[in-house]
Amino acid sequence: MKKVTLLILSLLFFLPNLYAASGESVDDIINNAMAPATALMERIVFAQFSIGGYDFPYIVAWIVIGAIFFTFYLRFINLRGFGQAIKILQGKYAQEEDKGEVTQFQALTAALSGSVGLGNIAGVALAISVGGPGATFWMIIAGFLGMSTKFVECTLGVKFRQIHADGTISGGPMHYLDKGFSAKGWGRLGKFLAVFFSVMAIGGSLGGGNMFQVNQAAQQFVAVMGGESTFFGQNTWIFGVIMAILVFLVIVGGFKSIAKVTEKIVPFMCAIYLIAAVTVLVSNFYAIPAAFSSIFISAFSGKAVGGGILGALIQGIRRGAVSNEAGLGSAAIAHSAAKTSQPATEGFVASLEPFIDTVVVCTLTALVIVITGTHQSGELDGIALTSTAFETVISWFPLILSIAVILFALSTMLTWSYYGLKAWTYLFGKNKQSEFLYKFIFCLFIVIGASMSLDSVASFTDAMLLAMAAPNILGLYVLSPIVKKELNHFFAIAKR
Repeated sequence: MKKVTLLILSLLFFLPNLYAASGESVDDIINNAMAPATALMERIVFAQFSIGGYDFPYIVAWIVIGAIFFTFYLRFINLRGFGQAIKILQGKYAQEEDKGEVTQFQALTAALSGSVGLGNIAGVALAISVGGPGATFWMIIAGFLGMSTKFVECTLGVKFRQIHADGTISGGPMHYLDKGFSAKGWGRLGKFLAVFFSVMAIGGSLGGGNMFQVNQAAQQFVAVMGGESTFFGQNTWIFGVIMAILVFLVIVGGFKSIAKVTEKIVPFMCAIYLIAAVTVLVSNFYAIPAAFSSIFISAFSGKAVGGGILGALIQGIRRGAVSNEAGLGSAAIAHSAAKTSQPATEGFVASLEPFIDTVVVCTLTALVIVITGTHQSGELDGIALTSTAFETVISWFPLILSIAVILFALSTMLTWSYYGLKAWTYLFGKNKQSEFLYKFIFCLFIVIGASMSLDSVASFTDAMLLAMAAPNILGLYVLSPIVKKELNHFFAIAKR
């Protein structure tokens, strides 16, 4: 711990020297260095095909088609399994002898901390800024469909998890792709897909699970501290260094330490955020019907970006996928560590995540933005747009949002550091030296993310996260019969 802390602190002395040598600000140096890589990743991941005169990313279609398939294949498990998920969280099927590192509630809050937060607060604002209010409708649809995908991937996560001698657990797509395909005689393909997923997961942990989070937290912090002309406004990398140190102090304790933090932060901050959102809606209750009407009409009218329905759909599904992470496979890594002997139970619990973070939180955020009309100026995006919308009713909300954003960002980075670490150890082995190297790289990217522009960070984030869906959903198709078997087995036990 001392070594990585000293390495991070050394940036305080190293980066100013770069500034003096080049004449550019530290933030500009970092942003300019990352821009080419970001542009390349975006071109590769968001390769597109034309439909109705609009460019539709293949990866977005891949996620949507998969979610629709799993919803029908499991006979709308996203709806009929909702009550069962609540019962499982209440401990109805828990057994003392169940193996795992954390409780099912801790696994849920840890996974939620990776999705609920800035993906909802800033991501919704980005979707509306680009796709109009109608993008919200398609985000909600993505949330409902994503519940089925989450069920499949998290059931497989527990089914194929690896329990180490020290009691720690490794699971997720890299394991069920490897083991599941090997069981079918497709070992080489499974290994290739597992390695590809791991590489993308590491990139996703550094992008969406890291840089985007700290970037938006830094923006909100700077806004509250007086704007870009202030010291922190010109040196956001210092904010990144502070956050990097805080993150490392927690992740050094492993997943149990992370889960203990997220199970406290996530419910508390969600409650504060939701209360604030309801306050704004109540203050503008007369405008709620018009807001819903605007969202629905915009989703099916030519007012959406580019002059058509597909513009809103693409932005809504894209932001929805990034928000709830259904199809990416990330949540399966956290849920694999839950204490359970029935894989399907974790599938039920995980299916609640898209409902909470996309259907509930995203909808409330969108209503606040649309009702207050702040999206119509076209001058704001991301966290700034959301903050301004709340400020129209709660003048001191930007301060509260700053605290919430920092805590949400912190909890998300904690969870994604674990996701990335598990992908890293799958590739390079489970040993202290390897884990230390990853943690240092992760903390370094916190500093980088705090200094980059929103456009660059958002593009890199979406590219790395959505790339994880390519191998993961292919694996879900192939292994879905195993999920159905586990689901039937669970229902047989539940009826006894």
